[in-house]
Amino acid sequence: MATISSLGVGSGLDLNGLLDQLEEAERSKLQPIQQQIRTQETKISGYGQFQSALSQFQDAAKALNNPELFDSVATDVQGDAVLAASSSEARPGRYDIEVTQLATAGNVASGLVNDPSAELADTASTVVLSFAGREDVSIAMEANSSLEDVRDAINADAEAGVSASIIFDGTDYRLALSSTETGEDASITGLSITSNATGGATLLENEIANAGQDAMFSVNGIPITSATNQVEEAIEGVTLSLQEAGGATSTITVQRDESTVREAITDFVDAYNELKSTIGTLTAFDVASETSGALNGESAVRSVENTLRNVLSAGGAGGDLSMLADLGISLTRTGTLSIDDDKLDTVIASDRGELAAFFTGGEEGVGLAGNLEASIGQMVGANGLITSAITSAENSIESLNDRFLRVEATIDSTISRYRTQFGQLDLMISQMNQMSDYLTQQFNVFNAQTS
Repeated sequence: MATISSLGVGSGLDLNGLLDQLEEAERSKLQPIQQQIRTQETKISGYGQFQSALSQFQDAAKALNNPELFDSVATDVQGDAVLAASSSEARPGRYDIEVTQLATAGNVASGLVNDPSAELADTASTVVLSFAGREDVSIAMEANSSLEDVRDAINADAEAGVSASIIFDGTDYRLALSSTETGEDASITGLSITSNATGGATLLENEIANAGQDAMFSVNGIPITSATNQVEEAIEGVTLSLQEAGGATSTITVQRDESTVREAITDFVDAYNELKSTIGTLTAFDVASETSGALNGESAVRSVENTLRNVLSAGGAGGDLSMLADLGISLTRTGTLSIDDDKLDTVIASDRGELAAFFTGGEEGVGLAGNLEASIGQMVGANGLITSAITSAENSIESLNDRFLRVEATIDSTISRYRTQFGQLDLMISQMNQMSDYLTQQFNVFNAQTS
């Protein structure tokens, strides 16, 4: 049977155009599936934004759940004598510091040597290091050792307590030793290198010596000495770094760090209000444009909101401060939090212990911050509401993709069948046209003969 390579050639009909219209109509069946996929993708993106805002609020609650926050102190240093850093162990107070002398490391230098790489003796020798407050250190040297070998041996000995180097004065060389620790007891006081041969001669000894010294300073008139310039026990909870001697003075003021606590509470309120704003955007519905937010109508969002509202309304662990309103923090009509600055500042200044108990629970249990941290942790956890909602959307997309492929395969099969049928129709009409032309020709011949 004859075939037609292009639709419409035999019949003269626009079968290609008709087939395109049929294919377009069939493929319109895919559009609702694609729209559902886009909806689920938008939902996943929305839950990602929601989860991010929740995590930021959780971080703010976690910061308030740290008891050390409420014990924090601020340290102010006036003067050049010291630097100071305080821990939560520090107690408020004023401390006047006067530094008489700084701690220094002892050092010695050997006699002169013409060539640091030349051997000191052809026999084995012993290096002896002497200290002010501890036993001598002896280091054995092989025969034919040079000044450089002695330097390397001292630096390789972990118990030596000094660092060694070679100094060149423009003509000759000296072995220079410096104590690795400051203070009088750690100070090196002497160096000798002695031959181990019978009657062992002294090969080299120190010609220059500067003893190390302890730091000397006073706190509120009380004299104190320290082997180092980093002093941790002179003032409880305060580490001093002595900077300048010769009677230099500093005044250290340690006081409760109200600004850090205030900042943490403000961050907590701001994070919650930002969360509320994010929820409002994600669940909004614009009547005029008939468009809705990514999570409009999502039950998981409503559940999270209700949980957080209940935890906030329940307040802290009890005591004089039991509700957020007692701190000067109130829920507004829009559901956001508002701060009464004067009231909050008064609470921070006068009720630090109660404030800590409110947020952390203290020894009585879990406070507001701990409850919020735990609740949000459950929501965003592996089996939480948010994770489950995201997983559900991902599963829906996977199912819709499978459905899309099935429908697309059905459409391809249908179009292929239409193409075959149109080809058969085109061929049949072509044959009919040929038959019609033949018969017309025969009738014309017959009419001509009879006339």
